[in-house]
This record gives sequence, C-alpha cells and structure tokens, in this order.
Amino acid sequence: MNPYDRFSRPVIEPGGGGWYDGHRYKICRCNTMDPVCGMRKEEKMLDSTKMGSFIAAKRKNLGLTQQQLADQLNVSFQAVSKWENGTACPNVEILYDLGIALGVTVDEILSGNEKVEEGLSYSKAGVDISYTDAMKDEMAEYLLSRDARVLNGLGPFASLYDIRFPEIRNPVLVLKSEEPGSKQKLAMEYGYTESICHDMINHLVNDIAVMGARPLAVLDTIVCGNAEKDTIKSLVRGVSRACAENECSLVGGETSIQPSVIAPGVYVLTSSIAGIVDRGRVVDGSAIREGDRVLAVASNGLHTNGYSLVRLLMEKMPAIKLDKVEGITFIEQIMKPHTPYYRAVKELFGREGLHGMAHITGGGIAGNLCRVIPEGLCAQIDRERIRILPIFRYIKAQGKVSDEEMLRTFNMGVGFILVVSPDEKEEIMAAVSEHYACYEIGSVRKGCGRVELTGRLRWL
Repeated sequence: MNPYDRFSRPVIEPGGGGWYDGHRYKICRCNTMDPVCGMRKEEKMLDSTKMGSFIAAKRKNLGLTQQQLADQLNVSFQAVSKWENGTACPNVEILYDLGIALGVTVDEILSGNEKVEEGLSYSKAGVDISYTDAMKDEMAEYLLSRDARVLNGLGPFASLYDIRFPEIRNPVLVLKSEEPGSKQKLAMEYGYTESICHDMINHLVNDIAVMGARPLAVLDTIVCGNAEKDTIKSLVRGVSRACAENECSLVGGETSIQPSVIAPGVYVLTSSIAGIVDRGRVVDGSAIREGDRVLAVASNGLHTNGYSLVRLLMEKMPAIKLDKVEGITFIEQIMKPHTPYYRAVKELFGREGLHGMAHITGGGIAGNLCRVIPEGLCAQIDRERIRILPIFRYIKAQGKVSDEEMLRTFNMGVGFILVVSPDEKEEIMAAVSEHYACYEIGSVRKGCGRVELTGRLRWL
C-alpha cells in the first residue's frame, strides 16, 4: 500500500528513504533526495545552499538561536549549523518536526522558498474590473443628454432628474419596465444587437403612451455571462438612439456580468421608464362610451411577440430563414424593430374625442384591448377588416397555425388601437395616417364580454 498521506508527517522506510507529498525520497551521499513516482525514477537535485539559507532566515525571524532550534528537534546545534551553511541536509525523519518549528511546510524547506498562495481575484472569477471600467468610458458619450432636466451623467451612484413641470397642474409619474422577450436571442445570433434595443425602447414607450404620458427618462440593464466590449457598446448606443427617437433620455443603467450564471455570448436586456401626465388628462379607457369607434394603427410585423412560436418553426424548418417574404428574407422580416407610436399619437393627447388606447402585444387584439374597455361595454372587432401582413400569412401557412392561435399570439398587422368618439374619428384617423396606416376595425356596444371578434380573417 502506498504509505503517502499528504496531511501527515513523512513516512520513514528502512534504509533512510521516505514518502512525502506523493514522492519517495532517498538521502543520497551527494546530499540529494531521489524522488520516485510509481515505477518511474527521477533524480531531483536539491539546492542545499538555498535550503540552508531558508532555514537560517526562518530561524532568525523567530528569534531562535541554533542551539534553541536544535533543542526543539533533539539534535545537536552542529547539525543545525551544517544545514544552514549548506554542507548537509536535514534527514527525512526530521523534516516534519523542522517544518513545525519554523512554521513552514516540508515542501518549502526542500525548495528553499516560502510558498505564496495565489489568492482569488474578481478577474479569475470572470469579471475584469479594468476592462469594465474601459467599457464605461466608452459608454459615456451615449449618456450625454441635451435634456436640461438630466442633472448628472455617468459616474454617480444614481441618476438625478428635475421633475418641475410648471405647465402640468397635477403631475403623475407613469412607470413601466420592459424586455424584448425571446426576440433578443435571435438578435444576438443574427447580428441585430443595436436593433433589438429599438424593439425594447419602442415597446416601453408605447406602453406608457397609451396612458397619455410623455416619456422622460430610461434606465437600462444588460445582464451577460461575459462582457464583450463591442457588443456592450452597440447595445448602449442602440438604447440611447432609441430613446432620442422617442423624445426621452437614457440617464443611466446597469451592466451586470455574471459568469457561471449566464452562458458566454448570452445577453439579457431590460429597461425601465418614467413618464409624466397630468392627472386630469390620463387616458385609461374610463371615457369610452357606447358608439365609440375602434381604430387600428398598422404594425410593421411581429414587433416583440410570438417569437417562441417562430423559433420553434425555425427549428423544425431551418431552410425558411432565407425564404423571401415581400422581397426580403424571413429573418429580415421577423427582425424588423418594433414600431414606435408615440410621435404618431402625442398630438392627440388632451383631445376630448380620444377615449382609450391599447398597445397590441402578447395576447393579440382581444388580450390587450380588453384592458381598457369599461365593464358593461364590449368592443366588437370585425376580423374581415384587419389588414393582415404577408409575414403572418407566411407563418400561418408554414406552421399550419390555426386562426385562433394566430390572433392570440400575434398582432396580425394591428400594433396599436385607438378608441375614439364618432364625431372626431375622421380627424384622428387623418392625423395618425400621416405616420402609419390608420383605419376602422370595429365599434363599442353594450355587453359584458369586453371584446368580441366577429367575421373571419381574410387570408387571401
């Protein structure tokens, strides 16, 4: 049996040899020890002078004389003197006790060096502070804002924003968080890193615009397994530009690098926004009345919903990625950024005829419009009036998806809905049509179903 035990003293064998740290040592006349690992024999020359200097230095650091050390080891002081001047080496049987006396290990005595344990560091754990600091410096230009309400930039612990609005009698903050769903996985795979940020911010702003709110400030968060500087820079640039296009400011955020938690190359995005609206001008659907008209505002495609179904379709039919739909590839179609509606509807805020708005996301028309229809009323939507986009026809045909599933999963070409009074319908349609197609798809009636879909979808 191998007598090696790394947690005990060297084991002495007949003939003056012994085991320590997995090696069998023999004291040689040339003042060397000969370690043998398994059946392989190697000669390892020990530097007796270096070993002696190490023993002497350790002894002196402890304030011991040669005699005092010798007494502890039950040897003569001449033996200690020979060790220290390099003319002899300690026997194997005494190495363990010598190490205890000097406060070092046997390995350190044999090598003549004190072993320095290599400490842990953040960079060894996967986070390089110098690298992330360099990324922050490159982000700074995208956090510069012309908005005088933004009182600080990159560096402070939190962002400061001036919330004085003399023109608003009773200001109410409108708060919202959002992430771009599983579309971000495709974005990273196919190089749409900046585009996905427009998806996220456009979606975020649309969600507060339905309340009649003006967007003010955005905070973003990027969670990743390893931080690639170009990717992080592209993401922050994308968020900043999307904010500018939506008339708000990126005022700060967080980049969280989580090695061993998030796989390398994976980025998870999220953001939060603060908007503002006068309490008396909040659009929450409470003004909706029987006879109101329901107007559809066109989308440009999937926006940020239905991607789990789409990714499943792509797994089952990989070739569709390069199929052409209306002159561009399937990938290009599904990666179009979410349509931003704020600029198209902001001039409507405060109009008496604007009674409700809905952003059509996951859940489709019925699943989102119901959130603003008051109890006792029902929005009747004529499926035949919905202008279905070609990309949805393609998905239905390739995936053999039912009409009901299509309506529940996708916006079908209707990205935003306005509920307006009949007498202002034409003016509102004309105003919005300067930005996106806007057309009537239904009306409000008495009922308890909130939303009722009638007719059949026109696929041809």
